[in-house]
Amino acid sequence: MTKTGKLLTGAILLSLNSCTVPLLSEQDQPPDFIPANIMAIPNATPRFEPRTRAGNPPEYEVLGQRYRTLNHSHNYQALGVASWYGTKFHGKKTANGETYDMFAMTAAHKTLPIPSYVKVTNLVNKRFVILRINDRGPFHDNRLIDLSYTAAAKLDILKKGTGFVRIQSINTSKPSIDLPRSSTLSDKKTHVYLQVGAFQHLENAQNLQQQLNHKHLPKSRIVTTSKSHRLLHKLQFGPIVSVNEADRLMQRLSKIGYSALHFITE
Repeated sequence: MTKTGKLLTGAILLSLNSCTVPLLSEQDQPPDFIPANIMAIPNATPRFEPRTRAGNPPEYEVLGQRYRTLNHSHNYQALGVASWYGTKFHGKKTANGETYDMFAMTAAHKTLPIPSYVKVTNLVNKRFVILRINDRGPFHDNRLIDLSYTAAAKLDILKKGTGFVRIQSINTSKPSIDLPRSSTLSDKKTHVYLQVGAFQHLENAQNLQQQLNHKHLPKSRIVTTSKSHRLLHKLQFGPIVSVNEADRLMQRLSKIGYSALHFITE
């Protein structure tokens, strides 16, 4: 990632000069001093806030990729890879002009409105946090959300640097907001798969599977589900055991023309 990505206007460039577009030659780092109570830092408290003028352009472009900001966060859900950012951007401006605090419960997202609130769950250990989106990014391939240092610590993804997560928006327009009271742990295993396509006709899924088999890719499967009285035949790779494995697989698929990929769980 670099800061050389062209944005739509100079104003947008200033507003998106955020912590999630670092220079390639510089590496982010954890803090030298970690607060003793870091695991007790409370979740963000969702409340209604108007969209800020800064950080919410209708569209913007970074590193040749164009993004469209969502009009609202209602019913937003996504599975993907979370990363985190620390000392390199601590004390610098976020996309909406606030000051980034790596010990606060915040995050960066490419398209959700700023500010908005989300529940982020680690799919491996089921820990979750409530975060306030106040920045743009991450602009690294295959990354869905950039977490503050504290959020990453509470989700237990600091050591690996990344992790599979589920993001769910929190509707702050309701008079009362129902929130979970604490993070939880679970022994139940969640399996992550990478889905290449879904087809009404089984033959189409089988044909694609055969084509990909000739590319010496990992073994795939076809799962048939029913939705609105219609069968869908889904071609999936997995289970994916690590983010590195997912990155390698997505890069190989992208090189042969398959980029409309998404994660699913079971």
